[in-house]
Order: sequence, then structure tokens, then C-alpha cells
Amino acid sequence: MGTMSRRRPPAPPVPVRPRQPGRAERLTEVLERDGDTCIWCGRVLGGLVQPTTEHVVPRLKGGPSWLANEVAACRRCNAERGHRAPVDWLEECERRGWQPDAGRLGRALDALQAAIDREGGQRRARPYLDAQLRRLRRRRPPSGDGRTVAS
Repeated sequence: MGTMSRRRPPAPPVPVRPRQPGRAERLTEVLERDGDTCIWCGRVLGGLVQPTTEHVVPRLKGGPSWLANEVAACRRCNAERGHRAPVDWLEECERRGWQPDAGRLGRALDALQAAIDREGGQRRARPYLDAQLRRLRRRRPPSGDGRTVAS
């Protein structure tokens, strides 16, 4: 009697994600998308104000390493924010008398939510992102004129 060879069926192909751009490429793309000012303090980036990309939803809180989760910030703001929630840091920047861009933050959070809805996954980031969007929409602008950001 001959021996039968048992072959396994071929494994299904693993989907390959496109290569993420490098740090310099991501910074260039973010600056082209967002403009050349820091989202938190409003300073013009370049020269002595070194530009960086910053994760809107911190990686520690489940934020993905996607361009949709990155914004242009100066090195000082990026370092000082640490892992603080974006709306907490926005309010701290306002207390310091800086000119944070709440509109850009709202657009970045909305774009990240759309990217997560499209790409899937990000189980840890979803509730954190939802909470930040709710807080941003409910907050009052620093001028105290009674309008919410969404009005």
C-alpha cells in the first residue's frame, strides 16, 4: 500500500495595507492639509518654531497611527500636551492666552471618526473619540458669548 500525501489547502492571502509614509512625508502632508500654524498655540511653524505631527487621539488611548489622526503642532505644544485629552489641552491653551484652533480640532476629530468608520477596528479609540467630539460640541467659546462651537 502506498502512503497518501496530505497537503494542506493554501492559506488565504493576507490583506496588505499600503505602506505608511515616513515621518518627514507625513509632516509634509499634514502641513499641506492643515496649514503652517500650530493647532494649539497658533504660532506659524518654521524657523525657530519647529513643526511636528501630533496624534489627536493619543496612541496610549488607542489612537491609530494614521494621517487622519495627526495634526500640525509645534514641538513645545506637542511635548507639553503629553497624553492629555485634546479638549482638555485646547482649554488649557485658551487659559494660557494662546490662540488654539477649535475649528481645526473639530474637523480633525470628524475626519478621524470617518476614517475609523471606513477602515474599521480601533475598538479602544472609538469611545474616547466619541467623548471628545461630544465635549467639543458642548463647550462654550472662550469669548463667553453663549454660543457653542457647533452653532
